[in-house]
Amino acid sequence: MAEAFALAYGRDVLEIRSAGLSPATFIAPLTKQILAEHNLSIEDHFPKGMDLAAKERYDILVNMSGKPVSLPGAQVFTWTVTDPIGKSDELYRTVASQIERLVMRLILDVRNGSIRDSNSRKIDPAGGR
Repeated sequence: MAEAFALAYGRDVLEIRSAGLSPATFIAPLTKQILAEHNLSIEDHFPKGMDLAAKERYDILVNMSGKPVSLPGAQVFTWTVTDPIGKSDELYRTVASQIERLVMRLILDVRNGSIRDSNSRKIDPAGGR
């Protein structure tokens, strides 16, 4: 869900990738349904593991796993978010709204320059360094 919200709201200031420690084999239908309620489609998305992510360089890593995660050079933001898989539609919607707010806050922080890269430079919203 975070990737979908970030792509919708922040692709002008971020290059967005998503990966998990233990990725599912498919995206849950309720995830697609809840995102569709936000006019977002993830039909072309698929779960990816951290092994793919580790091959690239990142300034920001958002961790929602509840486990310690890091990538060289990335500033880690840990978000405490309930895993809604297998839970009620209501909880799913609550979690989606929480993730949407967190993503928007991150995007706004990048846009206003309050998040810096690994060399203590402001992350340039235009994509340059």
